[in-house]
Amino acid sequence: MSTTLMALKPFTIFTYFTLFSILTISCSCFHPKRLNNVSKIQSNSDWSPAGATWYGSPSGAGSDGGACGYTNAVDQPPFSSLIAAAGPSLFKSGKGCGACYQVKCTGNKACSGKPVRVVITDSCPGGPCLSESAHFDLSGTSFGAMAISGQADQLRNAGVLQVQYKRVECNYPGVKLTFHVDSGSNSNYFAALVEYEDGDGDLNRVDLKQALDSESWQPMQQSWGAVWKLDSGSSLVAPFSLKLTGESGQTVVANGVIPAGWQPGKTYRSVINFKV
Repeated sequence: MSTTLMALKPFTIFTYFTLFSILTISCSCFHPKRLNNVSKIQSNSDWSPAGATWYGSPSGAGSDGGACGYTNAVDQPPFSSLIAAAGPSLFKSGKGCGACYQVKCTGNKACSGKPVRVVITDSCPGGPCLSESAHFDLSGTSFGAMAISGQADQLRNAGVLQVQYKRVECNYPGVKLTFHVDSGSNSNYFAALVEYEDGDGDLNRVDLKQALDSESWQPMQQSWGAVWKLDSGSSLVAPFSLKLTGESGQTVVANGVIPAGWQPGKTYRSVINFKV
C-alpha cells in the first residue's frame, strides 16, 4: 500500500464517521408528532383558568341592568341574556363593560366542553369573585348554556365551577352603535350610555365634538360603567359627534349622532360600528 493511500484512509474513515454523526443527530431531532403537540399547545395557549358561578333566575339575565348601566337591554337581543358579572380583574372599575369572552367547562359530567360567548354587563364585587384571579358570575342562561343538552339544571346545581376563558371580539351583525342619553343631561352637561360596540366591545376613550362645523374634540370622562360624560361648564351646541376609541386603539366616529334638539332619556342610533 502506497504512502498516499495510507495517508488518505484515516481521513476518509473520519470523514464518513463525521457525516454519519451529523445525519444521525439531524434525524433524531425531527419528530412530526412533537411538532403537532407544539402546534396544539400554541393554539390553546390563549385559554386561561377562572372560576364561575351564576346568579338570578335559572333562565334569566342575572339582573336588570347591573353595574354597567345597560338596564333591561341585558335580556334582549343582541345580549339575549348571555351575559356575566365579572370580578375586579375583568370588570376594571367599569372599563371592562361590553367586553366579550368565551367560557367553557369540562370538569363536571354535565359540561359540554363547548365555548359560550358572554358579554360583561355587571360587577361581581364579593365572595368567590374576590378569592380568584378571574371570576365570572354568569347569568343562569349563560351558565346553563355550557351544559350538555338537557342537563342545564344539573350543571347549575354544581355550585362553583372551574372554567376556561379567553377574550374574543364582539360581533353584533346588523346592530349599530347606540347612545342612550342620561336623564340628568342638560345644556351644560352631557352623558350617554354607549352600547353594542363590535370588536373590542369596551372603550378606552370617548371624545365629543360640538356642531358639525367644529374641529375641536373634547375628551369625555367615564362617569360609571359604560356611561361617559362631559361637564363643560358652558352651553353645549348640538349636533354632537362622538369619537370612540377601543382598548386596542381602533377608532370610529359617529358624526352628528346626537341631533340638535336632543332630549335626556332618549336613545340615538348611529349608522356605523367598529370593524371586525
